[in-house]
Amino acid sequence: MDLALAQITDRVRAAAADHTPLRIRGGGTKDFHGRSLEGEVLDTRLFQGIVSYEPSELVVTARAGTPLAELEATLAAQGQYLPFEPPHFQRAGADGATVGGMVAAGLSGPARASVGAVRDFILGTTVLNGRAELLVFGGQVMKNVAGYDISRLMAGSWGTLGLLAEVSLKVLPVAPGEATLRFECNQADALRKLHAWGGQPLPLNASCWVQDAGVGTLYVRLRGAMAAVQAACKSMGGERMDNAAVAPDWTACRDQTLPWFAARPATHGLWRLSVPATAPVLSLPAAAQPLVEWHGALRWVQAPLSAGDALRDAARAVGGSAILFVAPRDDEAAATGQFDLESKALEQIHARIKQSFDPAGVFNPGRLSLHW
Repeated sequence: MDLALAQITDRVRAAAADHTPLRIRGGGTKDFHGRSLEGEVLDTRLFQGIVSYEPSELVVTARAGTPLAELEATLAAQGQYLPFEPPHFQRAGADGATVGGMVAAGLSGPARASVGAVRDFILGTTVLNGRAELLVFGGQVMKNVAGYDISRLMAGSWGTLGLLAEVSLKVLPVAPGEATLRFECNQADALRKLHAWGGQPLPLNASCWVQDAGVGTLYVRLRGAMAAVQAACKSMGGERMDNAAVAPDWTACRDQTLPWFAARPATHGLWRLSVPATAPVLSLPAAAQPLVEWHGALRWVQAPLSAGDALRDAARAVGGSAILFVAPRDDEAAATGQFDLESKALEQIHARIKQSFDPAGVFNPGRLSLHW
């Protein structure tokens, strides 16, 4: 592992010297997302393995190229897991997601609204910056987080600030109680239910409303103490589903392999609308029926690129935002602009941070902005 890291460091140093762009890549499961994929591939899978794991301390440290499936299997053997449910985007039986890609993308699954995001579970990171310097931030306990929390800055940076070498994560025990409830209802009724439940002491963990063949259905997953889950099932009503039977559906929701996602026309992109959980049904273009997650805070919409302005306006009207998450299949190069910053002040801050970490601009150029 030391040799692998030394080789990667030498390559970054050489790239910075001659301004050769590098494309940091693990399993490539998220290549569909972002502005562009430029530069020579710098494969992080050369640097993998779980460095340390203390189940009693609820902390694990792993190298960036470690397969995410391997990490989750190790945690599961001890009755623990990553609560934010990072997407694997598994396709055709292949699962190449890595720990570094999980952190760099900063994407969370169905439970995000209840338990927090990837960044909330990062305790420390070891990062190779654009100067080929190996920097260590944070540690393995929460008390190590002081001053600028650089470790969490890595979450969602998409490899533009540096190459993640190692990451330390907080993990949690698997909840003893779990149940999924099913309700037939339209989107407005689903949102009203979720808003009402959100103000009550219920063990809400995840939710998904989807319309299939004209029938709207809300699924709500509960997790927590057995007594709390049982009490919630009685007070909330609905149809209780078999946990084993519905588990694959939650995984499919996480990885966007549900029939709703698979049915996306080739001319349509997948849009991600982030809005307040209390936002009502949005005024969307005709036939744009969303899939709603995160207790109402995340609305997925299938629509052509021409609907982009209407979707952004609809999200802004309720204090949210909209981005193109996956480009249309017949125009994959059209995913430009999805990370555009509307605020010039924010754009300048991002640019200064990028300059500090990667002055030569070699890491993932163009991935987040046309300017770096």
